[in-house]
Amino acid sequence: MAEPIEDFYAVIPAGGVGSRLWPLSRAEAPKFLHDLTGSGVSLLRNTWDRLLPLTGPNRIAVVTGKAHEHRVEDELPDIPEGNVFIESSPRESAAAIGLAAAILQRREPDVIIGSFAADHHISRQRAFEFAVRQSVALARAGYISTIGIAPTEPSVGFGYIQKGDEIDIEGAPMAAIVEQFVEKPDLDTARRYYADRNFLWNAGMFISRADVLLAELAANEPELHAGLLEIAEAWDSDRRAEVTDRVWPGLKKIAIDYAVAEPAAEKGRLAVVPGHFDWDDVGDFASLAKLISGGRPDRMSILGRNEMVLADESTGLVVSQTNRVIAVVGVQGLIVVDTEDALLVTTSEHAQRVKSVVGTLQSRGDDRVL
Repeated sequence: MAEPIEDFYAVIPAGGVGSRLWPLSRAEAPKFLHDLTGSGVSLLRNTWDRLLPLTGPNRIAVVTGKAHEHRVEDELPDIPEGNVFIESSPRESAAAIGLAAAILQRREPDVIIGSFAADHHISRQRAFEFAVRQSVALARAGYISTIGIAPTEPSVGFGYIQKGDEIDIEGAPMAAIVEQFVEKPDLDTARRYYADRNFLWNAGMFISRADVLLAELAANEPELHAGLLEIAEAWDSDRRAEVTDRVWPGLKKIAIDYAVAEPAAEKGRLAVVPGHFDWDDVGDFASLAKLISGGRPDRMSILGRNEMVLADESTGLVVSQTNRVIAVVGVQGLIVVDTEDALLVTTSEHAQRVKSVVGTLQSRGDDRVL
C-alpha cells in the first residue's frame, strides 16, 4: 500500500443545499450529510474515507457553515479540531477554497492542497488515487491541476474541459495542458465532445501549491485575495472572530472556476489529468436513480424503507422516509420522495426542475420545509 503524500493536504468544501434533491436535501441537512448510495455512511464520510490513504487523518480540512459544524464533527470524529474551517455565511467556492489555502499556507508555506467536493460519489479507489498523485506531481512543478472525468455518455448536465498538448512531467504520465473550459452544452455539442475524446467532464477537483493558487487569485480577484489573507492572518489567534465578522460578509461571491481555473487556463498554467474512475455529482434525482440502479433504466430503485414500497412494472426512484405504504403501478421513470413534511412527485425527465420548487417556496417566504 502506498504511503500518504507528505506535502499534501486535502480540503473538503462542504456547503450548498442541493436544492435539486429537495425535499431530501434541506438547508439544515444538505445532501453531503445523507447516505445516498446505500453504503451506510454519508457522502461526506465517503469522501473522507476516499482521501485518507492519500493524506492520513491529520491532513484533511473541511470548510463548512456554522449550521453544519457539529454534524460535520459527528460524521468525522477523527478530524483535528483546528481543521474545521467555519464560514460565517455562504460565499461560493473561491472564498471557501481560498480561505483554506490561505490558512494552510500560513501553517505550512510549501503545502500542496487539493479540493474535493463533499457530495460526490466516486468508485475505483486505486484509479482515483493514481489521478491525485499525478496532479500532486504537476503541482510540485508549478501547475494548477484539475482532474477531468472521461465521459461515459454525451451528457448535457456537466461542463467540459478540453485537453491540449501533453506535458512531460515525471510522475504524471497522463497530464495535458487545458485548452479551455466550456459550459454545459446542448445535446448535439455533447455528442461531438463525446466522440472527440479530448473533452472531459469538469468534476471541480483542483490541486495546486497553496501559494500558486493564491497568487492566481490575487491576479484575478485582488480584493477577495486581500480579504482572505487578512482573515487567515488572524485565524489561529484570539482575533479570529472579530476579523472574520468584519471582513467575510464583504467578500465577493464567485466560483473557483471563474476566479482561478479559467484565467490560469488562458495563461497556460492549468493542467488536467484524466480520471478513469466512476464519478457522479449526484446532482438530481435522475442521477441518483441511475447511481442506485447501477445504470439500469429498467429497474425501480428504492432508497430508505424498502419494505414500505410496492412496485409493479414500474421504473424510476422511490425515496421513503415515512411509515406510509407507497404503491407504484405501471409507470415509467417516476420519482417519488416521501418525507415527514413534504412529498415530491416528478419524473426523471423533469428532475432538474425540482430546484424551481425550492425557489417558489423561498419567494413565498415559506421556510417550513426548506
